[in-house]
Amino acid sequence: MQRPSSLSPVIALVFVGAGLVLLAGVALFFLFVNPTDTIKGNNSAGQPSAIPMVVDFPAPDLQLTDLAGQPVSLEEYRGLVVLVNNWATWCPPCKAEMPTLQAFYEDHRQSGFSIIAVEAGEPVEQVAEFTRQMGLTFPVWPDPDQKLYDVFHNISLPTSWLINRDGQVVLTWTGAIDRQVLEQYVTPLLEE
Repeated sequence: MQRPSSLSPVIALVFVGAGLVLLAGVALFFLFVNPTDTIKGNNSAGQPSAIPMVVDFPAPDLQLTDLAGQPVSLEEYRGLVVLVNNWATWCPPCKAEMPTLQAFYEDHRQSGFSIIAVEAGEPVEQVAEFTRQMGLTFPVWPDPDQKLYDVFHNISLPTSWLINRDGQVVLTWTGAIDRQVLEQYVTPLLEE
């Protein structure tokens, strides 16, 4: 009686290799895509807008220098509802959401709302020129040493955090934000 032949070592290696490639693909997917993000709506550039994730932690002590060279701190904004937006001049979704952020800021700043746009690592002159070209009137803080990365533990752009009047971070999301999402999630905090 003849015994059935076992899989040859070459075929076994092919199966193992294919499995490793599949696992690497899944790992890369979860590394670069946040599975908790929910997509809803489109921003002004027609890109999907992420729905924020509920969080609850004290706002970190972020101290930087503004475009005028003056020291600034998140603590100075206690009592306001603040959207901290981490962005870069070279980031397409960051640039795409700026007109939406500017319009929302103009419509709600009288209600105790502010945006602090922390630029991730570009030279101050470049950030100032971008701010001027975009017509941004909310505070823009250059972050050439990327201190925000250390205090918020952020590695993605754009990423935003919403801080309530008591200094608690209550929402966070990664990706461009549209007006509908801002109205749905930020405006109710302004009415409290």
